[in-house]
Amino acid sequence: MSTPFPTDWSSWGAQDVSARRRSQQRTLPQVAAAPGLEVEERSSGWVGVVVGVEASGGMKVVRLRDYDGRERAFPLGFGFLVEEQPVELIAPVRTARPAGPQRTASGSFAAETPQRARTARASRIWVEGTHDAELVEKVWGEDLRSEGIVVEPLHGADDLVAAVRAFQPGPERRIGVLLDHLVPGSKESRIAAETMQQAGAAGNVLVLGHPYVDVWQAVKPERVGLRAWPEVPRGTDIKVGTLRALGLPAASQRDIAHGWKQILARVRSYADLEPSLLGRVEELIDFVTVP
Repeated sequence: MSTPFPTDWSSWGAQDVSARRRSQQRTLPQVAAAPGLEVEERSSGWVGVVVGVEASGGMKVVRLRDYDGRERAFPLGFGFLVEEQPVELIAPVRTARPAGPQRTASGSFAAETPQRARTARASRIWVEGTHDAELVEKVWGEDLRSEGIVVEPLHGADDLVAAVRAFQPGPERRIGVLLDHLVPGSKESRIAAETMQQAGAAGNVLVLGHPYVDVWQAVKPERVGLRAWPEVPRGTDIKVGTLRALGLPAASQRDIAHGWKQILARVRSYADLEPSLLGRVEELIDFVTVP
């Protein structure tokens, strides 16, 4: 006896497409929703970095923060893009901590038991921009939280003298400042000298810096597949020139933010940074924490 054909062809076609879609979904690669991972939610077009995974309404959701600081939560599973490829987003797997003393990304010994962040001190570390702050957080974040030190971006060094004056530094309110391109004759070197000469700075303010035009270059170039960071010609934004050399889009601020996230993702520990940055950051942390 023959099997009757469906009378509702449109319904049959929809079921067939749906079945194929489910089959395709089952073959998608699974990617753990690790903090800092850049993700696009396909149906809404929302792009952001993973803040965390949490339970909500009886399901697991991933919270994404966009580049304007806004957050949205989406159910884990299918419907996401990572590096423009469809994936199934899953919760990260917690692994058992190896026995014995562990080291943080900065190379210091980690506490044997989880520590709550210390109440923030009045002292601060200031860096030039958001990327500088994110790099310092990735490598020295555990150390800074245990010491109660907050890292704040200045969004440029031009107003440093006025910012220090407004902060009113003192023995219990120290400021450590990390500047880009702090080399003899640079604009930053003149700003640093003027800052250190003002009233109240002696013993309470320390301005240090690295020789690179941008903190991106403090990441060892081999971490991103280069022998050396490119020589960007005058008149071209260093971030734009760097991304072009890496073969990445550089037409918008979103492209720059995405490119930096890819560079930052290659940094695993202090060993991936140049010594000229490492020493300066360690010195600033000592300055604002040691009485």
